[in-house]
Amino acid sequence: MLSLLISAVASFATTLLLQHFAGFDIWVAIFGGVIVFAGVYFLLLRFIMKKVQVIMDTAQRDIQANRTEKAIKVLQQGYRYAAWQFYLREQINSQIGAIYYLKRDFSKAFEFLQKGFFRNWSSMAMLAICYMHKKQNSKMISTFDKALAGNKKEDMLYNLYAFCLDRIGEREKAIKILEKGLGKVADKEAIQVNLDALKEGKKMKMKQYGDLWYQFHLEKPGALIKKQTRAIQGRRKIVRR
Repeated sequence: MLSLLISAVASFATTLLLQHFAGFDIWVAIFGGVIVFAGVYFLLLRFIMKKVQVIMDTAQRDIQANRTEKAIKVLQQGYRYAAWQFYLREQINSQIGAIYYLKRDFSKAFEFLQKGFFRNWSSMAMLAICYMHKKQNSKMISTFDKALAGNKKEDMLYNLYAFCLDRIGEREKAIKILEKGLGKVADKEAIQVNLDALKEGKKMKMKQYGDLWYQFHLEKPGALIKKQTRAIQGRRKIVRR
């Protein structure tokens, strides 16, 4: 990373200057070099972050206005700063991949999500689901495992993982994932409900997550509406009798 390189050069130059030209003891010179390294790195990082934040804010406004193609182009401008900050390129890839996924352009989404940031749990889940649709179950599992390694407190991630395992016929593994999640997350209710459902041979219920759930395209909102409509109609028939 350029920011580290510049900071290291500044630190080394300061150490030499203090020791050989100012006559300071070697340990004092080294301490001065460390201070300069930290200061230069902090200032460079802050400068780059401000530039990146402007790009992210602009892209977010475009997304909210449904200008997704423009948002993607804006995000790609952030690549110019990738050499200055660790994992910036991967974070941008995650954002772009998620946009394509939401648009149901799964081939494009897969291209970017593969190169995404593992701490972005939602984009990692999208990648895992892409692998599931491709019948690459082992890669789906390893991707979910990687996502959990960096996001151990996300209750929805455990539920998503279990949902996909159940869908590919691995109900016992799904149960184990939910049991693992119970010991990690603060809000245990959603996990407990689905764990009980799987143990009773029933389907998992994810509607409590609302739009956050539907963005993964594993269930259509319309299907839920139809189900609720049939239930209402059924109650009406009972009343008429």
